[in-house]
Amino acid sequence: MTRADSASEEDDFAGPAQLGVPPGPVPFTGWSQEWQVTYTAFHADVYKKYLTVAYLQLGSDADAEEAVDATFDVLADKWGQMLRMDSLRGYAWTVLKRRILDQVRRRTRRGNWMEMAAFQTANVGPDDPFDLLTMRMAAFEEIRRLPERQRDVVALCHCLDYTTEEAADLMGVEAATVRSHLSQARRRLAARLGEDADDDTTNPGEKK
Repeated sequence: MTRADSASEEDDFAGPAQLGVPPGPVPFTGWSQEWQVTYTAFHADVYKKYLTVAYLQLGSDADAEEAVDATFDVLADKWGQMLRMDSLRGYAWTVLKRRILDQVRRRTRRGNWMEMAAFQTANVGPDDPFDLLTMRMAAFEEIRRLPERQRDVVALCHCLDYTTEEAADLMGVEAATVRSHLSQARRRLAARLGEDADDDTTNPGEKK
């Protein structure tokens, strides 16, 4: 996996990947034990979650895997520096979002996760799935227009059924921040769709 598409600001730290060490949940030649243990644990914790998020936005197993592998190319290359960051997970989430965007641009198409979620929702529920689909498509189109952080928490909490705490952990932010973004997103969507805003700050993942 090359790093030719990585953003220039991510190329200023000389790390193992630049020395030809492949990324992955295995010990790296030249890495300290701390680097190996922490990177392996992080990879094991988030890799499948990152794949799910990438697939939701790209609609392709191959594209999702390429985006996530490219993400870990960057993370492996900067791991030593990341261990000194205040929010390692927040930085990793930012890198993932950039790599997904890179993948969308390379494939010259928009992510189709909204359409996928709409059709999946329409497969269950009321007697008239066409009416539900129409309603959901309108809602998901409005979700596209939300600020990025609000769009992220809606995708995680409503499309993937993450709890507030799970979404916060994956994004590298506080649970209160996720709840705030959800509340703001719901108010924006209610105003745009002409509906009453729901003040309930829980999400589907917490109501199961």
